[in-house]
Amino acid sequence: MSEKSTSRRARRQLAGKHVVITGASSGIGRAAARAVAAKGAVVLLLARRPDELAAAVEEITAAGGRAYAYRCDVTDAESVEQTVAAILAEHDHVDMLVNNAGRSIRRAVHRSTDRMHDFERTMAVNYFGAVRMTLALLPHMRSRGGGHVVNISSAGVQAATPRFAAYLASKAALDMFTDVTAAEMLAAGVTFTTVHMPLVRTPMIAPTGRQGPTKSPEWAAAIVVRALTRRPKRIDTPLGTLADYGSMFTPRIKDAIMHRYYRMLPDSPAAKGELAVSDSEGTPEVTTAGGSAAATVETTQQPAPQRTSRRRFRSTRVTRSTLTVLAAVVPGANW
Repeated sequence: MSEKSTSRRARRQLAGKHVVITGASSGIGRAAARAVAAKGAVVLLLARRPDELAAAVEEITAAGGRAYAYRCDVTDAESVEQTVAAILAEHDHVDMLVNNAGRSIRRAVHRSTDRMHDFERTMAVNYFGAVRMTLALLPHMRSRGGGHVVNISSAGVQAATPRFAAYLASKAALDMFTDVTAAEMLAAGVTFTTVHMPLVRTPMIAPTGRQGPTKSPEWAAAIVVRALTRRPKRIDTPLGTLADYGSMFTPRIKDAIMHRYYRMLPDSPAAKGELAVSDSEGTPEVTTAGGSAAATVETTQQPAPQRTSRRRFRSTRVTRSTLTVLAAVVPGANW
């Protein structure tokens, strides 16, 4: 076996690696922490909720893994600085970072004209939070001659999925930051992977109702493990790749398809203000996948039943069938 192939194989092993995962108290982050720990890594779990962090650590250690919890709010510079300092003091180094913590809001733009805070809050977590964590660990990784950062983005960035303007804008900003930083850090040995994750079944999507096909947290965790071991430039889904092709070659047709999708799935009661959704801080919010805050739902008004015309039903079924067939024949990218 050549020295190059031996080095590549060693890099893919996670045993003994120190891996920081943000948003690790539930959902994708918690599932990823379990999966990474099962591969022999030392997992450093970050989130805002200490009780759920402690439960996650207990779960991993009971299965024979090694995990440590750190309460951290990625939107707070002082919290990130203190957490990173504590991790380095207690564990000496960090090999990998998974920026998973996030907040997602599903609401049409015309319902957001008086909700600028929707855009500010998603940007604070999804973009500035991930950038803050990366900048905090970048000097350390450079000094050690290498490291790897996995940024959890969304397949919706490629598709420009309707009703997710606030969420997808923040993820698109993270995508560009990742690409620029990856190019600059090439000689330093610090590599980056962008994962365009599809919709995942987490507690955060429950208040917003039906949104289309979903994946399990365990499926998402396997994708995170692949990103850490193989270190591709990006991991895409088939539908995301198809959306990229549509943007490049048939942008008007893509807009028409996404508009039909927009009409096919109406606003949820939560987005219309008919459900009150609060995060663990008590702040009214409509959230979906990727958030680190717990969602509780209080029903304030029941929406009136609506009739769906046969024509619209047939149109919806044809659109869904077409997308399913196309997604099946277009491979996802693992660059």
